[in-house]
Amino acid sequence: MAGVVALPTLRRTGRTAIVLANRLRHLGGWRYGMGSAYDVEQTSFAFALWRRIRRDFDIAHVQDPMIAIWLDRANRAGLSRPKVVYANGTGENASIMRRFSFLQLLTQSAADDWKCLKPPAQTVFAIPNFIDTQRFQPGDQVAARERFGLPPDRTIILCCAAIRRFHKRIDSLIRAFTSVPSDAMLVIAGGREADTDELIAEGTALLGDRVRFLPNLPRDKMPDLYRAADAFVLPSLHEMFGIVLLEALATGLPVLCNDTPDFRAIVGAGGVYRNFSTDGELAAGLTYLLDPAIRRTFAKAGRAHVERHFAEAAVTDTITSMYRTIQAAPSYVR
Repeated sequence: MAGVVALPTLRRTGRTAIVLANRLRHLGGWRYGMGSAYDVEQTSFAFALWRRIRRDFDIAHVQDPMIAIWLDRANRAGLSRPKVVYANGTGENASIMRRFSFLQLLTQSAADDWKCLKPPAQTVFAIPNFIDTQRFQPGDQVAARERFGLPPDRTIILCCAAIRRFHKRIDSLIRAFTSVPSDAMLVIAGGREADTDELIAEGTALLGDRVRFLPNLPRDKMPDLYRAADAFVLPSLHEMFGIVLLEALATGLPVLCNDTPDFRAIVGAGGVYRNFSTDGELAAGLTYLLDPAIRRTFAKAGRAHVERHFAEAAVTDTITSMYRTIQAAPSYVR
């Protein structure tokens, strides 16, 4: 892709990052960015990024907290030119969020909740993520299913999330799907985690050929995977944003998610909302979306909602304005 540069990093799923984190965790590794494999990945990337941008860039806009912390430290020490704006996409706590002079929150409700906690000199922006609605748009479902070896004649429910129990609740989704009529199929795509293999075994035992796992699917294959599906589900109870929700909606899929104010603001009229903390509600929502007429109604509304509120053209002017404000402002929270 033009304008994209790949930088060397120790990936969190690689042996080196895992070994380093395991060895340094008990030696205070969290103090210097080595407390977990995710920290190791961020720290190694931050160093490579710093070398690349330290002289010739004005702003570093990042969503990974450790990357933001390292680059902000370098800027404060006079070792790096770019000012840092941290977009809290991972739900970090107040001790992390208070570090930065410039903070982006992805929903208005998150910004409202932060008002009473923010440092006086911190500048806060409420700006959502955006997606490329040309890349993520409806397409040839038959061809897409052929590419992934998926059956042409079954209703396919897609979930894109890290394949883990904690937070993403993939185990709850698998159990709920046992109550869904047998002509439906569940496809789960996402990054590998420590318990991924266990969940794959559990899902296969419970659902047999009614479930397909696609761990660590390359990013460039995601648009076709959405096109292969009939509906989308995110089983987590909350997210800081959930970009997959927008990708699914833009591709013409109705979305099933937990009933929260943030999810309603993101998904809008394209969503079916259920209280996932109540037994049976996830399964009921999945069964509800098996009706093609219902899916068409939500899909049409969802695509329009994303184009109106989350397409590049709808968000980038606001981001540009944020950059101008940051460039004109002092760097540090006092």
